[in-house]
Amino acid sequence: MSAPPSSANDLVIARPEGLYCPPGDFYIDPWRPVDRAVITHAHSDHARTGHGHYLAHTDSAGTLRQRLGASIPLQTLPYGEVVEHQGVRVSLHPAGHVLGSAQVRLEHGGRVWVASGDYKTEADGTCPPFEPVRCDTFITESTFGLPIYRWPTQAVLFADINAWWRRNAEAGRASVLLCYAFGKAQRILHGVDASIGPIVVHGAVEPLNAVYRAAGVPLPPTHRVTDPAMDREALKRCLVLAPPSAQGTPWMKRFGADASDAFASGWMQVRGTRRRRGVDRGFVMSDHADWPGLMAAIKGTGAEHIRVTHGSVPVLVRWLTENGLDAQAFETAYGDEDGEAPAQDNAPSVRAETDPVRAEPVEAFKAFPEGPSTSSGRTDIEVEGKASQDHPAP
Repeated sequence: MSAPPSSANDLVIARPEGLYCPPGDFYIDPWRPVDRAVITHAHSDHARTGHGHYLAHTDSAGTLRQRLGASIPLQTLPYGEVVEHQGVRVSLHPAGHVLGSAQVRLEHGGRVWVASGDYKTEADGTCPPFEPVRCDTFITESTFGLPIYRWPTQAVLFADINAWWRRNAEAGRASVLLCYAFGKAQRILHGVDASIGPIVVHGAVEPLNAVYRAAGVPLPPTHRVTDPAMDREALKRCLVLAPPSAQGTPWMKRFGADASDAFASGWMQVRGTRRRRGVDRGFVMSDHADWPGLMAAIKGTGAEHIRVTHGSVPVLVRWLTENGLDAQAFETAYGDEDGEAPAQDNAPSVRAETDPVRAEPVEAFKAFPEGPSTSSGRTDIEVEGKASQDHPAP
């Protein structure tokens, strides 16, 4: 592996605008307007308005245009295809976070850096699974960077959700599940047993379902609460998917005072979160890596140099340093995209790209002329059922 990075030869540095690649003169997920931005995924803390040019994965086109505007100057790339800009070779690789999520691989002067964006390591069927990419330096998130965070398997998670929904349907109660509209809602739709009853989605969810379906992700039929088929009897058996912002609104009253509500979040693993949210049930579910996932991802890259962004940064940096890696923090403006966190209580030539949603030409990302394509202290936190203190490495 290469020598430890220094400020003089780092491929990515933190600037007030965002994570910046000096030799390429572009940013990754910048939080202030810049000329050239590579976007890892379309969540609002990573994809923002005002950039001069955007480069993102093909499957992000629909959500980016929906959220940032249909006319944004967007070039898209499939996974593994390389573009070269000012001598920096850039390619995108699956991150397993949401549809279109990508890690950004940068190669320049014999050095390879990978910026993960947000990621999770367990496949969920709604996007390509996380792909470890070998590199010298890995920039990782750490949203759930504490050893207490260990997610149930997909099978266990959906068995629990289905059992809750089934019991409520048999008792004539609607099941209202609060979850983030982009990514988590579609993952739930993909995983639940739709034979239990009809599925109603909030208006914030359905447009994103359409993007997933257009990308070929199988989702069961969904309804709006105003659909004629959603009569009183149907609503008594339905599963309702709504964003957290819908909690307590008049829209929720349509499902009756006896509706059972639940919240799907990784933060549900922390004692008291369900109570603070004021819901009947909490399902431990996240589109971010848990502690074992972070460890597996970092190990899979083979990187000796780690840069940690948002989340439990000091804990992860300390743990990695004590285990022989060069770990440092990057100060960023990324966060938990839907405000779930407890407040403690807490190819080969420049061309026009065709957007599959709009079906009309989009000007190529002229700032990235394409080259030959190749593939190439102690932490005490109470957990549901136990208290956790600095666990040994898994």
